[in-house]
Amino acid sequence: MRLPCSRPLAAALLFGAGCAILPTTGLAQSAADLQRLQDEAVQRAKEYLRINTANPPGNEAASMRWFARILQQEGIPFDTASAAPGRGNIWARLKGGSEPALVLLHHMDVVPADPRYWEVDPYAAEVRNGDIYGRGALDTKMLGIVHFQAFIALHRLKVPLNRDVIFMATADEEAGGAFGAGWIVKNHPEAFRGAGFVLNEGGSGSIDNGRLSFGIEVTQKVPLWLRLVATGNPGHGSSPQVSTSVTKLVRALERLRTYEFPPRIVPAVDAYFKGIAPNAGPWQAAFSDMTRTVQDRNVLLRLQAEAPGAAALTRNTCSITMLEASNKVNVVPPEASAQIDCRTLPDQDHAAFIAELAAVINDPDVRIEKTLGFTPAVSPQDNLAYQAMVEVTRKHHPQASIIPSVSTGFTDSHFFRDLGIPSYGYAPFLIPSNQAGGLHGNNERMSEANVRRGTQIMLEVVQRIVQRPVTP
Repeated sequence: MRLPCSRPLAAALLFGAGCAILPTTGLAQSAADLQRLQDEAVQRAKEYLRINTANPPGNEAASMRWFARILQQEGIPFDTASAAPGRGNIWARLKGGSEPALVLLHHMDVVPADPRYWEVDPYAAEVRNGDIYGRGALDTKMLGIVHFQAFIALHRLKVPLNRDVIFMATADEEAGGAFGAGWIVKNHPEAFRGAGFVLNEGGSGSIDNGRLSFGIEVTQKVPLWLRLVATGNPGHGSSPQVSTSVTKLVRALERLRTYEFPPRIVPAVDAYFKGIAPNAGPWQAAFSDMTRTVQDRNVLLRLQAEAPGAAALTRNTCSITMLEASNKVNVVPPEASAQIDCRTLPDQDHAAFIAELAAVINDPDVRIEKTLGFTPAVSPQDNLAYQAMVEVTRKHHPQASIIPSVSTGFTDSHFFRDLGIPSYGYAPFLIPSNQAGGLHGNNERMSEANVRRGTQIMLEVVQRIVQRPVTP
């Protein structure tokens, strides 16, 4: 569904309005203030990308120390904590009024990068044609930098705040957050005490064939990771049995593979498809009424072939990902297992879903074990945080569509949504379609222009949240 766009057009859109001076009531009260923040953002982005935090092993403590040095230089108190050796986390708080606090959250770890398939060293932050290359440029170190610069601006200008503002950089998101946000929620609840909103990764801005769109992530398909365990009589491979743990597992997996989960469109997904419909080309009519569209199996199959991510939003899904049985070729094992990655719609009851799978498998010798599962939640759109993101984005990109989005993946936001804290995925960057594949892919990069504009936009979003008078 993505169409190519020319670099000149993208550059024009990013640079077109220039670096406007913020109002005198804003965070940056002069062009020089804003210029300094943007220059710092570009330099710090390069420094941050050069810290190799590929997970595994993570080594986020190196980034933690880097943030700590800057915070110390700025005179901002901070706290650090490590869930395990090398797995560092850091947070800092600016004090404000009594309104619920704003959390600026991002993760410091990145997925591994194989330099054999990159045009540059993935950890050198090399600049080519105005683009900064590096693992983490899109996911999600640049977002962390614009969060950090907004936070620094608040401190430098001593702006009166209606609420606390918390900068938080965590470990281990790429592996589930057990050493990062999840660990902090369990072991350091004081870090986000009084939190009312979380701004995190998960949203995106894109430019496709001249069409601009921004998604503000309000919910996610919910991960439910399961292990199927089949049992049977062990024996020698030279004497095949009628039924074994392995054959039972294979049969169960085939039933799962061929099972079609019923399609249904939940409200958040319906709003998302309606939002992207105007720019969906041949899919415009279908996306405008997905409740009707999903009733046509052939259309759904075509959608899965052309846009599997969009198709995944229309139903619960399971992917078979890991298999384990005998460790010797001539031994029939007493037990065989498989791990499956299921993603449920935001309103799905997990107990009911597991019961549905058990009925599909229909074998008393195959049990289902839950290895990971999160609480479904949808963040509301009727609050000042969401409104601030929409208003500032529309100010800078009036021609863009802005929609509440649903992610097929998951982020650390779920830890906070589990606590009832509205959390949003928002990135103030406009990514050309030919660069979007760098996320978890090769040659991940972001333009310096994006970093500069993103610094200004994020700063203004934060300003609207922390300085806007609160209506009684």
